[in-house]
Amino acid sequence: MNIANEMLDSVRDDPNLLQRVITGDEAWVYGYDVETKAQSCQWKLPHEPRPKKARQVRSNVKVLLTVFFDCRGIVHHEFLPQGRTVNKEYYLQVMRNLREAIRQKRPDLWKNKNWLLHHDNAPAHTSLLVRDFLAKNNTLMMPQPPYTPDLALCDFFLFPKLKRPMKGRRYTTLDEIKTASKEELKKIFKNAFLKCFEDWKNRWHNAPHVYTCEKQFDFALTNVPGPCLAAMACHQSQLLWFRKLYLQFSRYLYINCYRRLTPQRKSKTL
Repeated sequence: MNIANEMLDSVRDDPNLLQRVITGDEAWVYGYDVETKAQSCQWKLPHEPRPKKARQVRSNVKVLLTVFFDCRGIVHHEFLPQGRTVNKEYYLQVMRNLREAIRQKRPDLWKNKNWLLHHDNAPAHTSLLVRDFLAKNNTLMMPQPPYTPDLALCDFFLFPKLKRPMKGRRYTTLDEIKTASKEELKKIFKNAFLKCFEDWKNRWHNAPHVYTCEKQFDFALTNVPGPCLAAMACHQSQLLWFRKLYLQFSRYLYINCYRRLTPQRKSKTL
């Protein structure tokens, strides 16, 4: 993938590039989330019957968490107010709050104005209103390849790290969910953030590679869809049955073909 290759080249030219990247995303945190199979396992003797497990469902009590972090730890987090949605106006205010948090918590990056923002390609993130605000403040951007949740740091690192200890616990109010989320964020060690960014760089090497064929077609080969399925599992509300089938059997997760388009010159009329 061209974007992954460009990011690898950028890191080779500037080894300290990843230390200036601040990345973030949004995720729902539930009042009750079902335990994973590994968490719900029980020991039993060979002659004992298999324990019965009641079918559990997620709670309707939930809150949307927006969090940004770098290789040193959490930079900024906030919760979506009740009755609001993540649109361009809300995300614009998040960007303003993030800049203030960087000014207070990362004064070296703020002074040098060399920090890079990394987020996915959600409509609210890429809206014209947000892009104009970032351009006006000379905010450098770290690109995110489209349709690659396995290359998003929040999806493969932060959100699983945050949600796993909270699975199986019950929180009755939104304030309890927020308090537990903050506590879990504080428990993540700095070494884990450093390792996360190193893993991110290693994942670029495993990104799909683009090849040229007969000067007319490009095709990209990718690995098995396991990493994509693991990343999408962080967003259970969106991982419906047909998306599971798509992630497993879609041809586009293994090979993609692209036709090159050559611009045609407009003929001048006299």
